[in-house]
Order: sequence, then structure tokens, then C-alpha cells
Amino acid sequence: MRKGIHPEYGPVVFRDRAANYAFLTRSTMTSEKTIEWEDGRTYPVVDVEISDVSHPFYTGTARVLDTAGRVERFERRYGKKG
Repeated sequence: MRKGIHPEYGPVVFRDRAANYAFLTRSTMTSEKTIEWEDGRTYPVVDVEISDVSHPFYTGTARVLDTAGRVERFERRYGKKG
């Protein structure tokens, strides 16, 4: 790798404020805000709007769309081909 062209890659805490959940990982993202983690060290923290803890797909609260009804309505409105 060429020196000086890649962003710094280090530990960062991502915090999902909606679910009150945070996890420590490595990333190139940076932040002015910091947080003291469970190990006693201070890390930059990035607030996210949604994570695997609050996403409807992963929590099982996702709505199933009625695709068959949509297809029938489309065919009634515009007619079947053939």
C-alpha cells in the first residue's frame, strides 16, 4: 500500500440511540465525540439511526407485503397480456 493516501483504520464505537445499544469495532470513520468503553479506554463514538438491534427485518417486526393482491390489481387496471 502507498503511504499517506489511506484513511486511518482504528477502533470506533457505533451507538444505536433508538435501541440503547453500542458495539466496538474497527473502522475508518472518525468523530469528535468520544465515549468511555467497558475496558476503561476512550474511543470515538459514531451515532447511527438504525442497527441490527432496531432494524425491523432483524427484530421480526417487518411487514409482509401483499404482492399477489398488487399483481391482481395491476392486471385489473391495465389488463393481462396475451
